[in-house]
Amino acid sequence: MFELSKNILQKVSFDKLLFRKELTKALTWLKTEEKMMLRIWCLSTFGHVYKDVIMDVFKSVAKV
Repeated sequence: MFELSKNILQKVSFDKLLFRKELTKALTWLKTEEKMMLRIWCLSTFGHVYKDVIMDVFKSVAKV
């Protein structure tokens, strides 16, 4: 599911709202250690564009 989540996020990264929706959905599928890996990957890949979205979603949903 981790790799699938990464693929989906890459495909929807053109739209901020869609990115937020898919990131939130991905966090419901993943195990705790995968959530931490996804957070690191998201920040390194999309942090320059969506840092505020990533931090907000992880703060409210993942509790990581």
